[in-house]
Amino acid sequence: MSSPDVSPAALAPSDGILFHTRKGKPREFPRPLAPLADTHGHVPLLEQGAPADVLARAALAGVRLVVIPVDPVEDRLDPLSVPAGIARWLDGARRALEGYASLGLLPPDFGGRAAGLESPVEVRIVAGAHPYGAAGLDEAARSRLSALLDDPRCVGVGEFGLDYTCDVDRGIQEEAFREQLRIALDRGLPAELHIRDEKGDAAHRAHADALRVLAEEGLPEAGCDLHCFTDDASVMRPFVEMGCHVAFGGVATFRKSDDVRLAAVECPASRLLSETDCPYMAPEPLRGSECEPAMVCFSAARVAEERERAGVGRRQETYDALWDNARSLFGLAGGSVGAL
Repeated sequence: MSSPDVSPAALAPSDGILFHTRKGKPREFPRPLAPLADTHGHVPLLEQGAPADVLARAALAGVRLVVIPVDPVEDRLDPLSVPAGIARWLDGARRALEGYASLGLLPPDFGGRAAGLESPVEVRIVAGAHPYGAAGLDEAARSRLSALLDDPRCVGVGEFGLDYTCDVDRGIQEEAFREQLRIALDRGLPAELHIRDEKGDAAHRAHADALRVLAEEGLPEAGCDLHCFTDDASVMRPFVEMGCHVAFGGVATFRKSDDVRLAAVECPASRLLSETDCPYMAPEPLRGSECEPAMVCFSAARVAEERERAGVGRRQETYDALWDNARSLFGLAGGSVGAL
């Protein structure tokens, strides 16, 4: 794991600006109207910043909750090292923020909106085998998955589901989907789903199959999150009707993503979530950069802007919904979970 020790100079060059494009141009960020949640960010996979620095940057952008998916089949890191490293990362983030304060950079103050949550950012995990690794969900991986789900920082099962763009047998993917969905049901945990159709599939077979599995197995009472939604409202609609939340990230800011923005407008406020899926799909105006949790401020702002423009909710209402829904879905509505 990266060292938690960071330098304030790594955060902001001499201009003191939090965000810069790949070419080094400063970009002001939209100031959030409520605490922000990145409900799905692969912090351990980031290459351009130590986790402590990344979490400090997130706090400065107004992020108060980061949920990290951990994959028991993942071979790029030791999955069990992630929850073990979080306390160390947060200690480093606190030290970093002391240095950033000397640059005049301070986290926004939301009053009591984030009361009871860990400082400076509440960090939780969900655990599950991605469809790419469905064939690797063997007994050893199941043992690691069980250990991750037992961790006091774990608040859900995921990401798992169906991805028809990869060469993993679809039957094996569905078996892993069902197995992990049953785990969520048995443990009373919410599920984070990864559903992606084969390119050009007008029938959206991956989403159709996911709906069939959910109907047959049942939706976890704790909830279900359709992670990284990148389709149109017609694909989203039956999941929302079933009771799923829908998470919108950087794609909602892309120039050609009108269909995704329309879905975000149609999504009921009670089902909206924000995420980054970092290090992938950085939002405009930072597209092409390595994405990080702090950047959720751009996608949340765009969703709030589109919903206000369409007359379905004021910006403040959307920001409130994004925050309240995340806390509720992951069982954080009453503050921190567990003795940490």
